[in-house]
Amino acid sequence: MAQLIKLQDYISRYEWDAYRYPTQYIRLKQDNWKKLHHNWSNPEKVTQEKEELPETKTSGFFKLKNYFKKEEPVEEVKHDDDHSSLDTEAKLKQYFLDKLLHFQLKWATSTVSERSFMNTYYYEDPILKYFLQRFPDTYLIMYEPIFTIKNASVDSDIILISPIGIEIIHLVEEHSNAVVIAGDERAWLIDTGKHQTRILNPLIALKRTEKLIKSILHFEENDFPIQKTILSRTNKIVYSSEPFHTQIVDKHHYETWFREKRNLSSPLKSRQLKITEILLRHCQTISVKRPEWEEDIYPTIGNEG
Repeated sequence: MAQLIKLQDYISRYEWDAYRYPTQYIRLKQDNWKKLHHNWSNPEKVTQEKEELPETKTSGFFKLKNYFKKEEPVEEVKHDDDHSSLDTEAKLKQYFLDKLLHFQLKWATSTVSERSFMNTYYYEDPILKYFLQRFPDTYLIMYEPIFTIKNASVDSDIILISPIGIEIIHLVEEHSNAVVIAGDERAWLIDTGKHQTRILNPLIALKRTEKLIKSILHFEENDFPIQKTILSRTNKIVYSSEPFHTQIVDKHHYETWFREKRNLSSPLKSRQLKITEILLRHCQTISVKRPEWEEDIYPTIGNEG
């Protein structure tokens, strides 16, 4: 499952430490999957362990110590104890991925001390779900991030940061019977056979995002390969020639493109994480302090009782 490192202008844990959280996420995912799979495979043993486990309570001192230290708690992917309806491993995996999606949205909209108010639509966003659940862990995804350049906010397309480069993706997906026809510099056509409609040329958004990323990397005296992609999983795209440094992936070429992404066998790379850190540093972020961090943790003299 790919990692959601930035969602629009919400605060992200990856902004705190772009080197720590990608590896921590992979470890948490693996540990939680092993635990869930073990419990699912051995329901009788889990029930017995619960019955034999003595009741323990966390001391008030331990809670207070953690509060003063402001440590980040060890996190787990929350899931239900009853998995009786998950009668196949495939269903268990999808169940786990859906729970993991909520976990990722938490990381992509909050830190230990701050949080952003996320649009609840993202819990059901099918495009976001597709990119997170169908790609490997080593893909770091910036989902329509908003960059700040010279005090101006600039919207961007979906950005995939892999160990070998950056891919900027613009989706063009219409009704399955429609054909997308590449047009002039300003507009493309959507032909359903009965009527035609015009859409803004997707190359405009792609080139804007590419120019933005290149300017950031140049400013930071760094570089990384950049690929622009127009993607349609549902439609045929008709064009006379493929645009310069841009690949067009329609429904006839989608499976090949997707297999290449899935088959990328590479661990996280230091250069990849450095590029991630640079891009996150130039993103716009809107957040508020968590209530517990705004309160004075020390009692006021005279009001101790």
